[in-house]
Formats: sequence, structure tokens, C-alpha cells
Amino acid sequence: MRKVAVIGAGKIGSTVVDLLVASGSYEAVLIDQDAGALAEYRGRPHVATVAMAIDDPEALAAQIAGAFAVVNCAPYHLTTAVARAAKTAQAHYLDLTEDVAASRIVRDLAADATTAFIPQCGLAPGFITIAAWDLIKHFDQLHDVRLRVGTLPRYPSNALNYNLTWSTDGVINEYCEPCEAIVNGARRETAAMEECEEFALDGVTYEAFNTSGGLGTLCMTLEGQVRNLNYKTIRYPGHAAIMKALLNDLNLRNRREVLKDILENSVPATMQDVVIVFVTVSGMKKGHLMQETYVNKVFAQEIGGEVKSAIQITTAGAICAVLDMLADGSLPTQGFIRQEDIPLHAFLANRFGRYYAELEPARLAAE
Repeated sequence: MRKVAVIGAGKIGSTVVDLLVASGSYEAVLIDQDAGALAEYRGRPHVATVAMAIDDPEALAAQIAGAFAVVNCAPYHLTTAVARAAKTAQAHYLDLTEDVAASRIVRDLAADATTAFIPQCGLAPGFITIAAWDLIKHFDQLHDVRLRVGTLPRYPSNALNYNLTWSTDGVINEYCEPCEAIVNGARRETAAMEECEEFALDGVTYEAFNTSGGLGTLCMTLEGQVRNLNYKTIRYPGHAAIMKALLNDLNLRNRREVLKDILENSVPATMQDVVIVFVTVSGMKKGHLMQETYVNKVFAQEIGGEVKSAIQITTAGAICAVLDMLADGSLPTQGFIRQEDIPLHAFLANRFGRYYAELEPARLAAE
């Protein structure tokens, strides 16, 4: 069995450990600064637990020495510390971060690394890029590429039309930080929470608005090749207006700890969620203006006798699939690897990627 260090024992990190160990191919070292978060894993077969601060790259590198890979599920502000530790320990590195600045540092660390560095391996960025790239390859000339992803409660019951389903810090960060986009052929930054639009899917109306980090490396990859490229988060109508009032009118974008406290003590979490993946690509194909769309919904389900939320399944399943492909030689084992370097068909065929494939609807594509 390969030894994998999983950093962060939250909802996603714990699901990563469960999936990897249940496969029979991996043993895990679960590391978190909160000893209480590790309690349920103490004594579990093929899982070792370590309680330690993870913001010291040197100390962390010593702890993960000998690991095949480091799977970073820690909060975004710890991304660079964990990546530096992985490089020092000469372990492969994978993470889930949506933070643009941190991802740029990871890319720089990968330049002379002897192992693979694969950031942004979750849902968005992550799977959404893999799905989009599969459509992009069908076109002779690109016009517009639109990526939309949302994790939503199935039964919203408050004014926000929202329940907490993953990292509150992550949600606030993507609502506040600048967004990358390509607009009329020019790469630029756009404001988060702006350019709100509405669309309907299966009879349900949604809104979508700019959020940070969802494109991964696509702006860099497609610069000069596409007219418009953007990423937006999907919510139920009305959510954006309330959040903009909190962030702007009450100035909570500059008091993020206060906003986090309000959300975590006022908005209930839920395991009854749905993940929506919606990608639309238009352009020229064989002399005709065409459009192709990828749509998928993933719901909470029971795995190994325990109910996992849709965001746990999609995020943990995605990073486990990429790790598994790295282990079996399907991906390069050195340097920086983009999500668009990962073939969709191989991802969906993987034993962890199947959580997307099993519920994937037939895709209506203009071939």
C-alpha cells in the first residue's frame, strides 16, 4: 500500500481518508492541528493520526517524510506552507485550493521539483476544468466558454436560500477576491459577486455570479484562443443581493472573521445537497457555428455505511481520482500538471471518478 499524507481532518479530508483506505491500495497519515478532529480515526486500521501545527513547512516536511503523496485539504491560507513541505519531503503534491495567489506560488514551486505538483484538484477548480476541456477539444475555433458550478441545499428554507455545505472561509474568499476572465479576447480581472445572470435547468430557476478561483489555469491556457471565458457560482435567486449587502453595505468583506461568525452561527449546515456542473462551449466546427453543453448533477449518497454530502463526494472523489491516476502512471510524475491535462474519459473510468460517472446524464452534443 502507498502511504499518503492527508492534511486537514475536516469534511473533505476525512472523506479522502475514508475513500483511500477503503480502496485497499493506500494507507493514510491524517494530520491536523486540532487533536479533537482526529479522535474518531485513532486506532483505525491503516490510518495514523498526527496533531501538529501545519503552518511550519520544515516541521511538516519531517512528519511526511517517506509519503508517496501529500493531499492538502487544509484551509486555503495554508496552501503554500503545505506545498513547500511536500517539495522538501520529495512527495507528490495535490490540493483543492481555489485561491489564485496561492496557486501561482504552487506553480512556481513545481518549476524545479522532482515530483508532481497538481493543484486545484477538487470540483471547481478541478473537475469543471476537465469537463470543459473535453468539450473545447471538439471545436476548430472557440468563441465562448462558460463554466457554472454550484453546491446547493435541496430544500432551502431561509432568505439566503443557502445552507453551509463546505468551508466557510472558502466561500467568503471566493465571494471577495478578484476573478480571472477573458473578455472580448483580453485577459482581465472582474469583480466577485457581479454580472449576475439567471437560467433554468430541469424547471428550476437559478442565478449565477462571478466568484474567484473557479477557472484554475484555463485563462492562461486559452489566452489568445477564445473570445470570452468566465466562471460563475450557481445559487438560488436572491442569494447574491443579500450577500452583497453584507459584504459591501455592512463592509464585512473587510471584517471576514465577523462574517464567518455570523454565517456559522446563523446558517445551518446540511447533508442534503446537490452539486450542479454546467459547462457551455460555442464556436466553429467544420465551418458551422455550434454549441455543446455538459450538465451533471450529483446528490448526497451513502458510502461505506455513512451518508456523505454531494460536495464531500465530488471534491474528495475528484482529488482521489487524480491521485489514483498519478499512482497508476496515467499522469506525469514530475513538474506542474494542469487539470486540463487530465482526460475526462480516464477520470470517469477511475474507481473514484465514477462518483461523477454513475450519475452522469446522456450529454446532448452537436457532433
